[in-house]
Amino acid sequence: MKTLVFGSVNIDHVYRLSHLVREGETISSDEYRKNEGGKGTNQAVALAKAGLEVWFAGAIGKDGQFMKDYLTSFGVNTDDLRTLDAPTGHAIIQVDEEGRNSIILYGGANRMITPEMIGETLSHFAAGDYVLLQNEISGGEEIIRQAAGRGMHVALNPSPVSEELLSWPLELVEWLILNEIEGADITGLTDTEAMLDELLRRYPNCRVVLTLGEMGSVYADGQRRVRQGIMPVDAVDTTAAGDTFTGYFLQTVLAGGSVENALRTAAQAASIAVSRPGAGRSIPLKDEVRSALRAEARK
Repeated sequence: MKTLVFGSVNIDHVYRLSHLVREGETISSDEYRKNEGGKGTNQAVALAKAGLEVWFAGAIGKDGQFMKDYLTSFGVNTDDLRTLDAPTGHAIIQVDEEGRNSIILYGGANRMITPEMIGETLSHFAAGDYVLLQNEISGGEEIIRQAAGRGMHVALNPSPVSEELLSWPLELVEWLILNEIEGADITGLTDTEAMLDELLRRYPNCRVVLTLGEMGSVYADGQRRVRQGIMPVDAVDTTAAGDTFTGYFLQTVLAGGSVENALRTAAQAASIAVSRPGAGRSIPLKDEVRSALRAEARK
């Protein structure tokens, strides 16, 4: 079994501020950092740090060659990461004193993925392999259709939610991993139980993992629901929290772990990530997460 992340590569420009900028306001930044980012990149790094062998597909510009080296440094296979004649995608990220963030994305090469590129990439994979994707690149609908048509398992983190995404064949998705804001955008509901009911009504063959911020997370399928609380920590930067959760949850499940163990491991990994600045580099290694879980069990 091979695991492919077909996703975004972004250069993150991170500004630390006293508070998130309000409409019409100009404020000074206390700190600036240039980081490796993109939800696809972050999730591939999380999967790799969690111990999974990972393949990555996507697109960068000539200004993003260091991003390829970055992924490779974690053991991610980048044979299907293409270099196009376009700027690499980037993000403008504000982070306030409480660790909350606000993000502006520019797609760049991420939005130049074609059906031909998708077909060529997926020809390297087979039935039973997994593909994880988000909504920061073009071609998401085509990836789902082609991957499912090859018998691959499809996992989707529907971020950011858009009108286009709502028209995708989400009934072909096996794993839907999303937060409460994305769940509300898709269903039009805010109550957690009603949201889960609606998602499963629309996509009855899907297994849903819903993250709820300080309220933890919940797994739901047609037979059961499993809840997990958070691991309390002083948040420094929440930028990669969801990507860390997604990577560690999927790695645990794909390694044969239970849903309960996957939720607990993902919560622990995310709590470590938010205690550090940055995106991919804040994601903990597997041994760090295991050590933290053992310490938590002794309390």
